[in-house]
Amino acid sequence: MQHIWQWLNRIFSDDERPTSPASAAQSPTNIPSTMPDTRAGGAPMTELDIRIELLNSFLATPHGKLADRAPLHKDAIELDPLFYGHLAAWYSGRGEVRDHKVLFVAHLLTSDFAEHREAGWILLQNLPPHMVASALDHAKVVIGKVPRTLKSAIVTYLRHLEDKPERFDRVALRSRKDLKHLYASLRIAPGKRAQQILFDEQPPAGSTLHHLKVLARATESGKQAQMIVQHRIPYTTAVGAVKSITPSVLVALIETMTPQETINHLKSLKKHGAFDSPKVKEMIEEKLRAAQSDKRVSTLKATRAIKHTQLDEQTEAVLTEVTDKRVAQMTRIARPTALFVDKSSSMTQAIEVAKEVAALISAVCDDFRVLAFDNATFEVTARGVERSAWEQAFKMIRASGCTSIGAPLDKLMREHHYVEQIVIITDCGDNTAPRFHDAYDAYVRTMGSSPQVTIVTVGSVHRPFLNLLQQCNMPLTVWEFMGDYYSLPNLLPLLALPTRAELVEQVMAITLPSKS
Repeated sequence: MQHIWQWLNRIFSDDERPTSPASAAQSPTNIPSTMPDTRAGGAPMTELDIRIELLNSFLATPHGKLADRAPLHKDAIELDPLFYGHLAAWYSGRGEVRDHKVLFVAHLLTSDFAEHREAGWILLQNLPPHMVASALDHAKVVIGKVPRTLKSAIVTYLRHLEDKPERFDRVALRSRKDLKHLYASLRIAPGKRAQQILFDEQPPAGSTLHHLKVLARATESGKQAQMIVQHRIPYTTAVGAVKSITPSVLVALIETMTPQETINHLKSLKKHGAFDSPKVKEMIEEKLRAAQSDKRVSTLKATRAIKHTQLDEQTEAVLTEVTDKRVAQMTRIARPTALFVDKSSSMTQAIEVAKEVAALISAVCDDFRVLAFDNATFEVTARGVERSAWEQAFKMIRASGCTSIGAPLDKLMREHHYVEQIVIITDCGDNTAPRFHDAYDAYVRTMGSSPQVTIVTVGSVHRPFLNLLQQCNMPLTVWEFMGDYYSLPNLLPLLALPTRAELVEQVMAITLPSKS
């Protein structure tokens, strides 16, 4: 079983992450493994290493830089092709980072194993056009081959779209360039209707694209509203087609919006006066509540919408409720958990991140404590698990003072409070006693427990602190947070992970997709 974890370590390590700040919103810091790769003659990996690598799998976001991950996926297939296939299927159903799904599909479809290619063929059918286009480009440019199975998968994908004109029209409205790219890159002859819509720009009468042209010429707002609703013309497309947004058109636009679109365009809706009418505002709130059960909605999308749009208290409450219920649906954290928040000088960002992380964890973890620290420590409590409750709890906490990362753990030890994992949000500038490594050793001796440590770094990170913890063989995971708040919910599956053996069973229990 050890070789499984060796290649999993490599596939989700981050040695080759982009150095440009613009190339990645966040990236895991690859703390060197305490055990070298056994292929080089080293000792087997320890159970602690897998936590680090799984953090990378959940939180590393390539942000389109898929080529940086290609060598790691190739090594993974070589080291354990059986497990790789099951892991791809497992991640397809549980992962939130779309780039990883693209990578898995591209590498499965170009694998030497027929079982991989068949699984990739099936997984591709569930992707939206822009992800299919990304998988094709990755296979063609980075991997360097486009096998017949990949072309067959895309041909089937496109033919299924063509066989359902209404769905094809909806996709063409949103992903016209991606569809054209798929046809043209593989020289796939489009069906007659697809040819008219995508390449001839002469959509047949009755098609959604034809109605869009009619909408652009219409001048009467009632007629415009009727067409938008009847033909389900997306918000961004319709806004670009009509010359002015009248109240009736605005109602029609909201009627056709998905929950995700509603959240994405709250600022635009407000600009057009949607919140001025109680009835229209009620429509918007109904759409927002529908996001609670819509799997396509990013978990923290609603929270970030509050940050970027000045909304009334009632609408903010609806968005907060959406986020809370989305988080509660993700997973449960059974292990006693503590969150340590660095509030020392210049750690304002740590406090802001802590509000989000505390709200996320408290919603799914019953045994949870939050402690803020500078050179001393104190408990932070909220009157509820909602994000608004944590916002209030942190309201008067200001960044100041020296840094003793060991202070909160020392407090837990003196109180004989048992935890199995610790999340620390800090820049790692541990400069005041009790130092964290000393407090950790004392906690282990006193409590007989070696908590898993997950450090979310912010600001200018002090690397010597991390090196020291690594040298102490501490069960350590480090994630360098670079501002992508949407990725924070991915901490929850990490904190809820089972043991190594249970995880292998969980992944291998996922059936490898097959046509039969």
